[in-house]
Amino acid sequence: MNKLFYIISVVVFCGILAGCGKQLDLKPSQSLDESDALSTDENVKSVLQGAYSEFALSGIYGGCLLRNAELLGGDGELQWVGTYIDPRQIYLKTMLTTNSEVEAQWEESYEVINSVNNILTALSVVNADDRDKVEGESLFLRGLMYFDLVRFFAQQYKFGTTNDQLGVPLVLTPTGVLSAANNVTRNTVDEVYAQVITDLQTAASKLPEDNGVYASSGAANALLARVYLQKGDYADARDAANTVISSGMYALQPTYAKVFNNDNNTSEDIFATQITPQDDFSAMTEFFSTEDYGGRDGDIIILDGHLNLYSAGDQRFDLFYNGNGSIECGKWNNQYGVVNLIRLAEMYLIRAECNIRLSTTVGASPLEDFNMIHTRAGLTAAASVTLDDILYERRLELAFEGFKIHDVRRLHEDVGSLTYNDPKLVFPIPAREINANPNLASEQNDGY
Repeated sequence: MNKLFYIISVVVFCGILAGCGKQLDLKPSQSLDESDALSTDENVKSVLQGAYSEFALSGIYGGCLLRNAELLGGDGELQWVGTYIDPRQIYLKTMLTTNSEVEAQWEESYEVINSVNNILTALSVVNADDRDKVEGESLFLRGLMYFDLVRFFAQQYKFGTTNDQLGVPLVLTPTGVLSAANNVTRNTVDEVYAQVITDLQTAASKLPEDNGVYASSGAANALLARVYLQKGDYADARDAANTVISSGMYALQPTYAKVFNNDNNTSEDIFATQITPQDDFSAMTEFFSTEDYGGRDGDIIILDGHLNLYSAGDQRFDLFYNGNGSIECGKWNNQYGVVNLIRLAEMYLIRAECNIRLSTTVGASPLEDFNMIHTRAGLTAAASVTLDDILYERRLELAFEGFKIHDVRRLHEDVGSLTYNDPKLVFPIPAREINANPNLASEQNDGY
């Protein structure tokens, strides 16, 4: 993934489970013919570039996936005031199975998955020196897609028990022309998490530490830390986060403001979506920002329920601003800036949380890691720290970056009157998937 990110559509990608009953009709001038797409080293790498371009689509990591996590979980801290109906349904927890935002995440995620599944079948034609890297990047992208699919479309993982609740379909081989043979069923949450971890562990072993803005071993280990934390595996989450921190490849920015609105990755960014005018613009800017910065004039406003969480002198508070009479989040005021997906601050908070839960000091003490983040925000170093302190710090540090509903669910919190496992906090399987695949008809999520 580089700053070009030109969309390379490949005919073999027919959008498995994309909800349409025919192959996608994608033949722009930069397309590759199906017979040539996977036949040479150069073409396989072009397909990988295309997978990164699909990954950056607005419906997923171009920003809407992060936005939806905040809308779904941010009760009392933000408000959707925009005119679009489908994000409003997510905010109000009144989603229909025809919700276009839900459809977009499902479709675009499976398009990326099908792209990398095709790549993984053609590794033999990749130059030997690059083969591990191509494989590792492909597995990283597949692991990322499945992790967020299972987090949005299934009930929360419960550590230490059998998680046989329905997850999402695991498709690990390429899909060509759609037929009855492609009518898959949903795997369990256990099976999806196991595949995500396998993909990311292999990716971490094959990727270089320094891979520019493409997926690296650090990105794979950082995502593993997030995956383990979500499932409640605190020892493995701690160790994965420690691996990233100890690598020395990343460094916190000197101030919180310098983390955001950047045209390029900073030293704190472990992995980010690259946005340029040649591709599109950041969907986070579109919905969180105002017209002055290229947004839609503040579709999402920040409420006192969040603003009152900050202590006096907390520089993170200073990023909020008055935009046309309402308070807006200042993290997303660059329509062509990178969308921060994984940054080093999260790794310090994961290591701190896991160490304090386990009464360990792997890498550093919980207090030391807490103060790395706390003092960077302009606050006085704490003399002691509790689990609640660390979780509170996480809430402020990662606010409006796509974490809210996932933390609510893993911590068994409430969203207004809804408990963490309420069916209204889980996305429905899109209606067009149900209609196209009769095997999914009996596997719709509760409440839809």
